[in-house]
Order: sequence, then C-alpha cells, then structure tokens
Amino acid sequence: MKPMRLTVWVAALMGGLMAHQSQAAIALDRTRVVFDGKQNSVSLNVSNQNKQLPYLAQGWIEDEQGNKIQSPFTVLPPVQRIEPGKPSQVRIQALPAARALPQDRETVYYFNLREIPPKSTKPNTLQIALQTRIKLFYRPSAVAMDPNGVPPQEQLTLTRQGDKYVVNNPTAYYVTIVDAATKKGSQGVKDFEPLMVPPKGNLPLTVGAGVLGNAPVLTYVNDYGGRPQLSFNCGGTTCTVVPEKKKS
Repeated sequence: MKPMRLTVWVAALMGGLMAHQSQAAIALDRTRVVFDGKQNSVSLNVSNQNKQLPYLAQGWIEDEQGNKIQSPFTVLPPVQRIEPGKPSQVRIQALPAARALPQDRETVYYFNLREIPPKSTKPNTLQIALQTRIKLFYRPSAVAMDPNGVPPQEQLTLTRQGDKYVVNNPTAYYVTIVDAATKKGSQGVKDFEPLMVPPKGNLPLTVGAGVLGNAPVLTYVNDYGGRPQLSFNCGGTTCTVVPEKKKS
C-alpha cells in the first residue's frame, strides 16, 4: 500500500491532435499526515510548480472506505487559487466530533489534493489534472509516540501459519509494510504486495514463508516517510524483531 498515490483525471477532451502535461503542477510537502490529538488543526505546505499559469487546488478528506466526508475533519480552504510559482497552505481542521474517535489507537483517513488547470485556449487539447492522495492518521494524545524512544514497530511479531507469515501488530499504530527481503541490504522478494496492518490487528504477508526463510526482513514507513527495516529471528512458528544495536 503506497503512502502517496497520483490519480489522473481528464478535465477536457477535444478530439483530434492532443497536447498534454504529465507532471503535477500542485505539489504537497509530505507523503503522509500525522494529526496530533492535542492539536486543533495541522497545516500543509502546497505550491504551484508551474511558472506560467495559476492553478486551483481542491482538497477534501475521505474515510477508510474511500467515502468523501465533512466530519470529524474538514479542509480549509476547500478550493484555492495558487499563482504561478507561488507557495500556499491548506489546513486540516478537527471538528468537535473528533473527540469521539477511539483514544487508545490511531484512526486512518485519506487527504486528497486535486489540481484544476486553467481552461486551455488551444484547440484539440487534452488537459490532465493530477490528484494526490495520502494517508491521514489521527493519533490521540494518549498514545503519543516518543521520538527518542524505541520505535513501536519493533513490537511486531510474525506467526507462521502454513506457508504464510502473519504480521501481528500489538501497538496502537497503523504499520505500513512496503517490502520484504531475506536479509538486510538485499533486493526485495518478487511478488510482494505492500500492506497496512491496523492497530492491535494482523494480516498475512502476500509471499510464502519459504521464500523469506527463518530470518525475514520487513521494511516499514515511519512518520517522516522514511523506510527503516526490521530484522526478524524465527524459532518454531514465531518470529520476533532483533533489536538494533545502539551507536555509542
């Protein structure tokens, strides 16, 4: 499951010869949002990378099922004009309903930002609008993560069930696993599909346990978009993370 997705939307089509722009004009400053439960809002930096044309930027929130929602979070402003080459901001605002969300674990939403290009004055033009979709994690203050502590992802375990490893996540956080390998520094195994394991939940890996062996290495995405690796040591049907050695 990728941390960011770009979706192509066809804005206008006028047959015959076509010209199009393939690079996004509206850029976002991150690949995921962690909404601190102690805050009322979080601001994201956006910018218009096109140096000649103004663009509209439209933002909204979706729930885990992909439904557009207006609560418990909303986007302000929902639509704004960004001048050529200029920066701006968009704010994700918590509404009173956010206080009713589970306070012992994260809740996931999706923030969407779609660029709307100016209407073309040229005939036979295909205009392409790109949409960015990133994960928005609401993290209650009760489960705030210590940036100087041991990463909670090190609490993950693997359980072998038949020819599959099942990832067990006892933490209060969503864990997105994007790669699997047989040892650190080696190329990821073929046919692995990323997955996001929910808090206090479990999901099977999409590749066979025999492919990964008794010392699998999983790569996850942290709060900053980084990709640390977890090395596991397996005994019997259970695998635990080998703690990283602290640098002196």
